[in-house]
Amino acid sequence: MANILVVDDEMGIRELLSEILGDEGHVVATAENAQQARELRAAAKPDLVLLDIWMPDTDGVTLLKEWQRDGMLTMPVIMMSGHATIDTAVEATRIGALNFLEKPISLQKLLKAVQQGLTRGQEVTRIASMPVRAPIAPADHHHTPLDKALPATSSQMYPPIASAPLMSADTQFFTASFELPLREARDAFERAYFEHHLGQEGGSMTRVAEKTGLERTHLYRKLKQLGVEPGKIAKKGV
Repeated sequence: MANILVVDDEMGIRELLSEILGDEGHVVATAENAQQARELRAAAKPDLVLLDIWMPDTDGVTLLKEWQRDGMLTMPVIMMSGHATIDTAVEATRIGALNFLEKPISLQKLLKAVQQGLTRGQEVTRIASMPVRAPIAPADHHHTPLDKALPATSSQMYPPIASAPLMSADTQFFTASFELPLREARDAFERAYFEHHLGQEGGSMTRVAEKTGLERTHLYRKLKQLGVEPGKIAKKGV
């Protein structure tokens, strides 16, 4: 069961989506405009948002930009529209939308997109909750005075998360600031994920594609989007 926010200016769409998702066991809140959506988002963080693009007061893309700017885009957002162009869909995805559904929305596509969105949200939450492990110093068999063996303060034991690398080749632990917006945290994880596999496979796109389950063209496009350069990583031996 998840908390889902449906934002659409058409009452029929709100009622239909609320009924379908309610039958699936989800708790659904509805908003007929951007202002109501702002208030509901400020009151509680939904697990997923279904956001219409064309609304009378403020359109969905503008609202998406606001949430990103204010650090409130911490949940998966699926855009909906019956009139949007490809450019609008691409822009929404670039800002942080997870998916785009074209109206009229089929039941199968709706449920599949919602499940994918909730799964992605859970993955990001799980990653953010993983403990950050401090590096273990090599064993020293020589006697060390007790006052020198123990650090004076906890800040010396655990460096700030913001200064920690995204991925260490030695420890294989991913770390990132929990204050990042959802999309930035996801991009940071994916960047570290692909850099790790590229380093392991010596920069071989074929082997990385096989290992990650992506087609080569999709992999190339994804790496370009993330700013990952396979050639440089292969030379560094990350």
